[in-house]
Amino acid sequence: METQAIIAIVIFGLTYAGIIFTRLPGINVDRPSAAFTGAVAMVLFGVLSSAEAIAAIDFNTIFLLLGMMIIIASLQVDGLFDIISNFTIKYARNRIMLLRLIVWITGLASAFLVNDAVVLMFTPVVITICRRSGLRPEPYLIAEILAANAGSAMTITGNPQNMLVGISSQIPYTEFLLRLLPVSLISLFLIVGIMRLFYRQEFSNKAKLPVVYDLDTAHQNWWRSGSVFLLVMAGFFLGHYLNLSIPLIALSGAALILLLGKAKPSLVVQKVDWVLLLFFASLFIVVEGVQKTALMQSFLNAELLSDNAVGLGWLHGISLMASQIVSNVPFAVLMLPLLQATQSEMLWLGLASASTLAGNATIIGAMANLIVIESADKYGIRLGFMTFFRVGIVVTLLSLVLSFVLLYAEFLLL
Repeated sequence: METQAIIAIVIFGLTYAGIIFTRLPGINVDRPSAAFTGAVAMVLFGVLSSAEAIAAIDFNTIFLLLGMMIIIASLQVDGLFDIISNFTIKYARNRIMLLRLIVWITGLASAFLVNDAVVLMFTPVVITICRRSGLRPEPYLIAEILAANAGSAMTITGNPQNMLVGISSQIPYTEFLLRLLPVSLISLFLIVGIMRLFYRQEFSNKAKLPVVYDLDTAHQNWWRSGSVFLLVMAGFFLGHYLNLSIPLIALSGAALILLLGKAKPSLVVQKVDWVLLLFFASLFIVVEGVQKTALMQSFLNAELLSDNAVGLGWLHGISLMASQIVSNVPFAVLMLPLLQATQSEMLWLGLASASTLAGNATIIGAMANLIVIESADKYGIRLGFMTFFRVGIVVTLLSLVLSFVLLYAEFLLL
C-alpha cells in the first residue's frame, strides 16, 4: 500500500476515534475538534491539496443547514416554540395524553424544523411540564428523543443526514416525503405503545394533570417568521417543478426572515450552530482523503451493496451497528461515496431511513440524543445508558424491520 494511502487511513482512524471517544486523557478533544484536526492533517500530510480539500466540501449541504438554522433561530426568538409549549400544557389532560402530545408534536416538528433544534428548544419545556405536574421526567424525555429521530426521517430537512442524502441523491422533496412518511408515522405509533409497555405503572395512572399555563405568552411577532417558514416549506415542495434547488430556497427564506422578522438579525445569526457547520465541512474533507485509498475502492466493489433486498437489508444492518460507533451523521457522510456508485433510489432512501432510525438504539446513536441528555443533566436529571437502551433498542429493531419491509414493498410496487 502506498505511503499516502497509509497516512490517509491512519488520519481517518484517529479522527473517528476522536469522534467516538470524546474524552481522551491528556487531549482536549470533542467531535468538531476531532473532525477539524483530521481535515487539517489530510492537507498537512499531503493526502489532499488545499484546492482538493475545499472542493471536497459539499456546500449545498452546508448552505441548506445554514439556511434552516437561521429560520429556526428566528422562529425561536419570535416565540413560536413558546406557543407550542403552551398548547402542549393546555391539552395534556393526563399522563397518556401528555405522552402522545410530546411524541406527535416532537415528531412532526422534527420533520420540518431539524430534530436537533426541536429537542434543544423542547427539552426544557418537557422538564417544566413534568415538574409542575409532579411527574417523573425520564419517560417523557426518552419518548421525546425517540420521536425526534423517528419523525425527522420523513423529510430531507428533518435531520443533517437526510440533508446529505437529499442533496446527493437529487430526490425531489415531495417524493422523499411520500416514500418515508409511512415509516415515520407508524414508528411514532410504535413509540407510544412501547413507552406505555415499558412504563406501565406510570401510564396506568389516569388522574387528571393540573393545568400549569404560566409560560411567557408575550411574543406576538411569530406570525412574520412563521409566514416565511410556510413559504419556504411550499418552496421545498414546488422547487423541483420551478427548477429551484432546496439549498437556494432555504437561503432565500433565511434572508427574507432576517429582513422581515422583528428580531434583531445579529441576535438570530448568533444562534446559528457554526460549530456544527465546521464539523460537517471537516468530515467531508476527511472522507475525501480516505476515499482516495484502495480501502474505499474495495468497499465499493462489495456485492452486498446492490439494488435489491440483500443490499437494502445489509444497509439497515450496517446502519444499526455503525451508528452506535460513530453516530449516524458521520456514518452517513462515510456512506455517501458508496451510494453514489450505485445510484439506487431505494438505497438512498434506505440510508436516510436506516441511519436515522438506528440513532434511537443508544444515547450516542444520534446528536439529538446527546442534546436531550446534556440539557436534562443541567436540571439534575440523568438518563443512564441502560435506562435508555432497554427501550431504545426495542423501538429501533421494530422500526428498522418496518423500514425494510415498507421500502422494499415500495420498490416492488413502483
